[in-house]
Amino acid sequence: MPGPMKTKVLVVGGGPGGYVAAIRAGQLGLDTVLVEADKLGGTCLIRGCIPSKALIHAADDYAALLEKVGTGKMGISLSAPPKLDLAATTAWKETVVGKLNSGVKALLKKAHVKVVEGFARFTDAKTCQVETAQGLQTIVAENVIMATGSVPVELPFLPFGGDVISSTEALSLTELPKKLVVVGAGYIGLELGIAFRKLGSEVTVVEALPNILPLYDAELIAPVQAWLKEHGVKLHLSAKALGLGPKGHGLAIEDADGSKHVLPADKILVTVGRRPFTEGWGLETMGLAMNGRFIAVDDRLRTAMKGVYAIGDLTGEPMLAHKASAQGEMAAEIIAGHNRRFDPVAIPAVCFTEPEIVSVGLSPREAEAQGIAVTVGLFPFAANGRALSMEAGKGFVRVVAEASSHRVLGVQAVGRHVSELSGSFSHSLEMGALLEDVAGTIHAHPTLSEAFHEASLKALGHAIHI
Repeated sequence: MPGPMKTKVLVVGGGPGGYVAAIRAGQLGLDTVLVEADKLGGTCLIRGCIPSKALIHAADDYAALLEKVGTGKMGISLSAPPKLDLAATTAWKETVVGKLNSGVKALLKKAHVKVVEGFARFTDAKTCQVETAQGLQTIVAENVIMATGSVPVELPFLPFGGDVISSTEALSLTELPKKLVVVGAGYIGLELGIAFRKLGSEVTVVEALPNILPLYDAELIAPVQAWLKEHGVKLHLSAKALGLGPKGHGLAIEDADGSKHVLPADKILVTVGRRPFTEGWGLETMGLAMNGRFIAVDDRLRTAMKGVYAIGDLTGEPMLAHKASAQGEMAAEIIAGHNRRFDPVAIPAVCFTEPEIVSVGLSPREAEAQGIAVTVGLFPFAANGRALSMEAGKGFVRVVAEASSHRVLGVQAVGRHVSELSGSFSHSLEMGALLEDVAGTIHAHPTLSEAFHEASLKALGHAIHI
């Protein structure tokens, strides 16, 4: 059995929060150990953000080729439909994951971070034991950063297994399900549901709430709803999933009108949310205070136990990779003595549906709920040259600003590739931009970003192109 290992910083979890924390700690000259039980990169890189976007990209390419069959489109035609080999697609997706996983390993090595492979179990707040290939390794740390992330929520009447799958299994399928039922119309369910529809699956979505994408307002989700209708995705809203159908086949549901029936399904994808991963690693031994199901932290990411920090999905909503990374970097700098606090103006949320949705800061409805008088500018992509030139004319950019000061409070967009505008939107809020600042900035032509410029002009009362 290896002897005890002592370190200045122990990071538990190698996801986008944990590995960033470890790299930054190493860069700052802190002796750092990172413990990871699975592949480096965590849920985001291995089982979530990256593989799902790879699948979405493949689905987009496949759907675009299908549109060219026969008479064709844009002067491009195919004499026969393209062939899909989902096993090969999944294998390609794994090459993307593998490259990024190798990159994380190299970055940790460059930062002189010691990586210990295994599952950490704490015996007290600063001591853990890891079952490694070489035996049980005890690690004692001066400072601990907990970054264990989250796991999919499992419904008690639809436990994972067999044909009931989570997003993890959906991203590893090697055969296309002919009939896919998605339980949950949040961003994960719709991202994957839309991708599988593009690949050729018949897709049905069951949602307990009356709307899809409940975190977004009606104006933003309307183009997504239109796509779902146009492409034959069936929606059962205000409906309850009851469990498997007779003999374990299909999904039994109760619709909004109280009628009960069974939806045929080869696979049932359950995407009803995620919960912080707090079990099995010794939370009860560490003396940490809780905030509901999350670990309570202050604005410096400190827990109730001195020298123990928590970041990412463990600390509450929004449970997003980029929030975890920002917190990881900050936690390392705080341990190194920097005066930092986590107080972002806004954290962007992106939904990679068809079309994509971006939201940063306050929507008009949220501003109204806070009693803030706002001015709103909306510019449609139908009037944007770049959007029309790549068949992305559906959607818009919307700017929400305080009426009295013109300070930008929120920016939302829906449309193809709008995820790439999220950084510009977030930067405007973080820097306290006014409508005049955005309107006075020259935006390159022809680009989608011009819609941000024009939406700001519209809020000021003098848009040029509408």
